[in-house]
Amino acid sequence: MFSPNMNSAPSAGPQLMPVHFEFTHPTATHVSVAGCFNHWQPEAKTLHPAGGGRWQKETALAPGTYEYCFVVDGRWITDPLARDSVPNPFGGRNSILKVAESTQAAHLIAAENLPLKNSNKPKAKKL
Repeated sequence: MFSPNMNSAPSAGPQLMPVHFEFTHPTATHVSVAGCFNHWQPEAKTLHPAGGGRWQKETALAPGTYEYCFVVDGRWITDPLARDSVPNPFGGRNSILKVAESTQAAHLIAAENLPLKNSNKPKAKKL
């Protein structure tokens, strides 16, 4: 049965979504990111200096949940900006990265983690 809303073209696999890694350290000389997305190989994703101790890397990943760490001058550390982390088998922690299926879904995920303001509080009575 043909439906004008159905796409008959074969899928090319999951769409890759843009991911931005950023790390700040005033004295770092080399920063990379290693995780399950690059087989824990730090040399595969080196961050670029952006000035003022900031390091950045743009990449693309398929939607999903990934564990990763920054490797700063040979030291493996968690991402201080990551919302979640899990213990790793080496006694440290791995940061968690959740890549949404769309930019709209990413905005919804980010909004879920914002603190809520209670606008329904009763106002104090003036005496």
